Amino acid sequence: MILRLAFRSLMARALTVGMTVLAIALSVALFLGVEKLRTGAKASFADTISGTDLIVGARSGSVQLLLYSVFRIGNVTNNVTWESYQDIAARPQVDWIVPISLGDSHRQFRVMGTTPAFFERYKYRGGRSLTFGAGQSLDDLYDTVIGADVAEALGYALDDPIVVSHGLASFSDHDDQPFRVAGILEKTGTPVDRTVIVGLEAIEAIHVDWKGAAKRPGQTTPVEEIRQMDLTPTAITAALIGTKSRLDIFGLQRWINTYRQEPLLAVLPGVALQELWQIVGVAERALIGVSAMVVVTALLGMMAMILSSLNERRREMAIWRAMGARPRTILGLLVLEAVLMAATGALLGALLLYAGLALARPAIDAAFGLWLPIDPPSGREAFTLAVVIGAAALSSLLPALRAYRLSLADGMMVRT
Repeated sequence: MILRLAFRSLMARALTVGMTVLAIALSVALFLGVEKLRTGAKASFADTISGTDLIVGARSGSVQLLLYSVFRIGNVTNNVTWESYQDIAARPQVDWIVPISLGDSHRQFRVMGTTPAFFERYKYRGGRSLTFGAGQSLDDLYDTVIGADVAEALGYALDDPIVVSHGLASFSDHDDQPFRVAGILEKTGTPVDRTVIVGLEAIEAIHVDWKGAAKRPGQTTPVEEIRQMDLTPTAITAALIGTKSRLDIFGLQRWINTYRQEPLLAVLPGVALQELWQIVGVAERALIGVSAMVVVTALLGMMAMILSSLNERRREMAIWRAMGARPRTILGLLVLEAVLMAATGALLGALLLYAGLALARPAIDAAFGLWLPIDPPSGREAFTLAVVIGAAALSSLLPALRAYRLSLADGMMVRT
């Protein structure tokens, strides 16, 4: 009985109620959308590198090592000597190891020296491998493989020349030894997209005539002569390691961290990623707070709508009282109306969210590398919807209590 009365009362004010429901729906969609983005960003963040058991570099901080070795952010404090790298590679626990050399750039994109094994061993998003959109891996000394963002931003195609610059913010170019684009990687949504990848020996080759930050005056070694040289590096920036067994990880990490020949640091990528996420978590919490305030604003708007309609409904309520309706029935009617509006708005907001995800997910993945799964509502999302409905019931208590106190005589009074 009371449910039918509440429904018909809402239908009689369809325009006002519809606008309130829409406001609640949009706020709920925004709140749930931020939650989906948060969890998707966190998962994509954690999936930037997978399948790698340890990252090794010069002793610094775990987050700093992760930033420059995986995300290409920041500067390297020191290098790892090639002898130390070989000692680590010879450990019986090591299944594979991939060296990384950083320091140069190309038009604001980082240049990374490595071996062809990088394209086989680097995994992301739960074990996905790098794939070539065009071309092939490193074959010649002066071959380079570029990420999808590099190719798109600079308009590169296969066989185009690339001149690497010395350092990260330098006007000195290695223009006497240009590279050739041998391959273009598919979009991954990881820092690989913004990286120019060359061979480890190529990093040594372009620095043959350099000493420190400057090129030796008047000295240019012919490329043919450089190709005949021993281009084994003297040092690298970092290395990615895969162990033969999970049980070997901590033992190998302890051995590296106590390595006597030079100060080294080995970190677990997952642990370092969690530390880094804690640092950037302030923005995450701020975003959740803003979206929660949007939901609160929508609920306050619903309460204001109910309050403003009370004067128009005083005669209606007086008639109900005259027909024998108890005050608690009127109170329950207004609370039920608020719950129906909030429940309809919450469900509509969830539908809008999933429809938006279905439409925007491919574009978001291509542009930002964020994969937003369309899963059934999680327990946290269901709890959020329940909280919105409960908050709507609470916010309706003030206008409901006011209606409860309206007297029959006041309701039937004709104001002049």
